[in-house]
Amino acid sequence: MTDTTAASTTVKRLEEEGEVGADYLEELLDIADLGGDIDIDIDHGRASIAIVASEEGDERELADLVGEDGEVLEAVQELTRLAVQARTGNRSRLMLDINGYRAARRQELTAVAQEAVRQVQATGETVALEPMNPFERKVCHDVVAAAGLVSESEGAEPHRRVVVLPADEA
Repeated sequence: MTDTTAASTTVKRLEEEGEVGADYLEELLDIADLGGDIDIDIDHGRASIAIVASEEGDERELADLVGEDGEVLEAVQELTRLAVQARTGNRSRLMLDINGYRAARRQELTAVAQEAVRQVQATGETVALEPMNPFERKVCHDVVAAAGLVSESEGAEPHRRVVVLPADEA
């Protein structure tokens, strides 16, 4: 199989994951009588689905699907991944954003991780961040790596956190 064929096959698989996930979420929105439009994309090698407000007032309704600190969003994402797996037979790494929560959270976490990088570079000491879910830790690890430092996760869920290490400890 050539690289082009493999890439084409991967894109088709991710598009299928997105379509299956979107169908599942459309049914969920209908059952819950919630408004919203569904956008499907491929982002960083993953199927990506966003539920966005389509009418005034949808933001408040969709906020219930995000929940406090994104807890409901995480659960809905996991249910959507399971629905995709049941339909396709393949484990899904699909990412779900509702009402722009993940996009806004990504910006917040980028700033937090950048500040941790500055502290480590200035002091030469390890910096431990607050406990985070896997999505949040991944964002922080990516920021740290882009800055040329190393990070690792430590602890057990739900208290697992990112630790940013000085370059000489890497």
